[in-house]
Amino acid sequence: MTDRLLALLAEIHPEHDFRESSDFIHDGLLDSFDIVTLVVALEEAFSISIDGEDVTWENFRNLESLENFLDRCLEAESPNREKTLSTEEGP
Repeated sequence: MTDRLLALLAEIHPEHDFRESSDFIHDGLLDSFDIVTLVVALEEAFSISIDGEDVTWENFRNLESLENFLDRCLEAESPNREKTLSTEEGP
């Protein structure tokens, strides 16, 4: 997952080394527009939906917090995906 996240971040700002930052916003690597761009990219790349309430500094602070947030999103989506898959399969 780390490599996918780094690839998405590199699409936004290839000139930055996101691995070395402990605070993307404080270090000036991402601004509010970049966060919105990242949210859209994450939703598309991982087939998830991110609520506006979840777009917080704590969740998007650094690579570790972003991975933890994404893990929680994927876990929350998992039961919904199973329901959708079983419904699509039909009787």
